[in-house]
Amino acid sequence: MIRNDLRNIAIIAHVDHGKTTLVDEMLKQGGIFRANQQVNERVMDSNDLERERGITILAKNTAAYYKNTKINIIDTPGHADFSGEVERILKMVNGVLLLVDAVEGPMPQTRFVLQKALDLGHKIILCVNKVDRPDADVKRVVDEILGLLIDLNADEEQFNSPIVYCSGRHGTASMTIEQKSDLTDLFETIVNHVTPPEGDEKGKTQVLISSIDYNEYVGRIGIGRVERGTIATGQEIMICDFHNTIQPYKSKVVTLMQIDGLKRVPVNSAMVGDIICISGCAELTIGNTICAVDSVDPVVFMKIGKPTLEMRFMVNDSPFAGKEGKFITTRHLRERLFRELLKDVSLKVEDTQSTDTFIVKGRGEMHLSILIETMRREGYEFAVSMPRVLFQYEDGKKLEPMEQLIIDVPDESVGVVMEKIGSRKGEFRNMSLLGSRKRLEFSIPARGLIGYKSEFMTDTKGEGILNTLFMGYEEYKGDLSRRNCGSLIAYETGAAVTYGLFNAQDRGPLFVGPNTQVYEGMVVGATPKADDIVVNVCKKKHVTNMRASGTDEALRLIPPKRMSLEEMLEFIDEDEYLEVTPKNLRIRKATLSNMYRAKERNKK
Repeated sequence: MIRNDLRNIAIIAHVDHGKTTLVDEMLKQGGIFRANQQVNERVMDSNDLERERGITILAKNTAAYYKNTKINIIDTPGHADFSGEVERILKMVNGVLLLVDAVEGPMPQTRFVLQKALDLGHKIILCVNKVDRPDADVKRVVDEILGLLIDLNADEEQFNSPIVYCSGRHGTASMTIEQKSDLTDLFETIVNHVTPPEGDEKGKTQVLISSIDYNEYVGRIGIGRVERGTIATGQEIMICDFHNTIQPYKSKVVTLMQIDGLKRVPVNSAMVGDIICISGCAELTIGNTICAVDSVDPVVFMKIGKPTLEMRFMVNDSPFAGKEGKFITTRHLRERLFRELLKDVSLKVEDTQSTDTFIVKGRGEMHLSILIETMRREGYEFAVSMPRVLFQYEDGKKLEPMEQLIIDVPDESVGVVMEKIGSRKGEFRNMSLLGSRKRLEFSIPARGLIGYKSEFMTDTKGEGILNTLFMGYEEYKGDLSRRNCGSLIAYETGAAVTYGLFNAQDRGPLFVGPNTQVYEGMVVGATPKADDIVVNVCKKKHVTNMRASGTDEALRLIPPKRMSLEEMLEFIDEDEYLEVTPKNLRIRKATLSNMYRAKERNKK
């Protein structure tokens, strides 16, 4: 059976090349919204964090209509840290829209997602987006895309994929650079070029679960495509796994839904090619296959790439513990971390010998920082350690994760960037001109990138663009200095005052301002010296008949340095933790007592 009334596609691209904006227009022109309906921009980015950062974190399913054809669309993340989402989502579709920015051209993640799509034999539609930008260089970008297809060993049919020129912002598409008034050319290309789903509608039920959602009312919701046969509400099923990670077991379909625009609509049954949402199977997870009871036949499912970075998540034990958070105990922290595993296939969580500490492994700094930020917004209070890369050992050799690093910078910043990357064990690979800017390509150990992004933005005066992609494991490159500055540490617990801060600011930039509550062992600033310095920011001016406390008003304080969550994760050292609460982020020493830290230092 061939489903000519259906097409399943994924939109794949590098971060910030316009995927979610194009989907907005496809939904508007695909009959999902009323003509006069007010709709948010980037409607698919439903999560607050996604809207704030302008990135897609979780793959989203939606559907639009063109003439008599339903087009299931999956908007995928572009950031390398969420590539685990892309890997599994591609199993649900028959074709992909490869979106490429008409200025930047193919970037590291473009290569990664395109390679995955080619390996699965998917039909490709090449979309050159943002052709309306004044600095667009469409001819160069098309040449680069075709060169990329050759590099990735695309077959003749894939190499001759149709090229559509789009402006996601204006909702236009055309087979030539001259834009038309709507997306008709794009819809026509999808319907005519992407293979319709096909399968044996009379065969035994077979559904591959490629994504998991979670709902407080119904529990786990499995999202996948019907590969064979039909599935109905109330049907008895067997759940199995291609890699034999579980023993096949019986279950029942409680509810069945299909995606219509941005809504999930209950249905009684679904057939070959349909993308469905199923609930009622408590243990269902990504990669499982739902089969008929009398035909246990799992679908092949790729293993997801291993994590490259780990952090320790701990119950907060600082003097301010429990004052700002709603969920603060070991039980709360453990339940939340293991619940995240239900929908994040790239994450790993392990118990440790300490009941208060858990090891969390992910695909990169952003992957883990998104989890931390999500948890603090939900009311969790906890502490995390410095990110560490995960090493592997083969034939007695120590291997470490390597990243492909591609940097776009103004000409005047090339020297300082080359110097900094060299000191972090980076190897120069290639340089190309990009108008008045230069594109530099390096291979660099993943640990060499920890703490570099904020330094990079300072070195390039905010004009640099930095992109990374995991390359694999190579032999250990040698020791690397972690941080070239020390910490300013609070001497006592109390409120920071102007007099104490004024005396401390000569030591280096401060992270706190007047009236900020601090405690002994809390990091209140940085110092250019390699060693840590204890400062008393709570020190008040002694009042005598010669001096009045009011003269503090004449003291001029340098504004404190405010750091984001990612910058703090990059800053913390091995003997420091980041205290995370819904209201504050504080860097602190693992050993809070100044006296005990001095004893530990003397022992070393």
